[in-house]
Amino acid sequence: MTGVLGGMLAGFSACALACLPAPACAAERTRLVADTALEIEQLDPIRRAVEAAVPEVEIAWRRDSTGIVTDRMLAERDAPQADLVLGLAATSLLRFEAAGLLDPYRPAGVEALRPFFRDPTPPYSWTGMDAYLGVICFNTEVAARHRITRPSFWRDLLGPGLKGRIAMPNPAASGTGYLLVAAWLQTLGEEAGWAFMDALHENVDAYLPSGSGPCREAAAGRHAVGLSLDMRAAAEKAAGAPIDIVVPLDGTGWEAEGFAVVAGRPHLALARKVADWAASREANALYARSFAIVAFPGVASPSPVYPPHAEARMIRNDLDWMARNRDRILAEWARRYGAKVRAR
Repeated sequence: MTGVLGGMLAGFSACALACLPAPACAAERTRLVADTALEIEQLDPIRRAVEAAVPEVEIAWRRDSTGIVTDRMLAERDAPQADLVLGLAATSLLRFEAAGLLDPYRPAGVEALRPFFRDPTPPYSWTGMDAYLGVICFNTEVAARHRITRPSFWRDLLGPGLKGRIAMPNPAASGTGYLLVAAWLQTLGEEAGWAFMDALHENVDAYLPSGSGPCREAAAGRHAVGLSLDMRAAAEKAAGAPIDIVVPLDGTGWEAEGFAVVAGRPHLALARKVADWAASREANALYARSFAIVAFPGVASPSPVYPPHAEARMIRNDLDWMARNRDRILAEWARRYGAKVRAR
């Protein structure tokens, strides 16, 4: 017992001494709430890296799918509860910027980032981290059993052999779901885009509440096709799932993901320090563990199973149009297809 007590006292003394010159111990930290739609497996590594780089802070995540996070922040606009947004669709950040929710802060070092990942509209309010795009997770074993041909174009998903065998994200909840819908409307035109989705709806079994869910369904063999995001597809394939990752030849929608400081919160200076870290090469190297396309040049290191032609097939995407038209598009989508939305 004496040895245990002595060890406890020694540990306490070490912490007390360490806290004298700098607020490094947990008791001295300031809690910052960060809203995010990052994948669950990213959260702890990023939290630990932030707290190591800015030891004065403790990160508390509020995580959900993109649409849920976006709607919650807009609902809280008169009394924001988050200090940061760290890992959310750029189209959502554009909406927050228009609503005056973001602190006009330009993080240190953003000039080193690829131009596409920098806020183009003054005052500078948000910065990109990574980009993700829509893909088809195609289960080759299910396809072989049911004699389903591997799709090459989006229109190949409309064949009768796929009736009831497709899962897709619900665009009201999922950023991946919304980028797919927005891409079809932009590339085909609105009339033809809705006609395509009408036909696709006949083959969709369910619209799921996350962008990863449909690929997990396809990887497990519960659906032949899961419309999902590229990095979830790469993770499932690398883990041994019998899926092909299809990036359609006619191009695919995509979204940038970024971070920003929330205006009017009490710990603005600390939140800005976190933003400085989030723009760094070190931070981008961490993002690159999960995403093939990141903001800092030369840092990306895609998985060997990642399709090498994916970035070349990203469409000419208007993120501002996606942000401005989100409510209108989602209302029409829900009217047409909401009956197949699967609840959480």
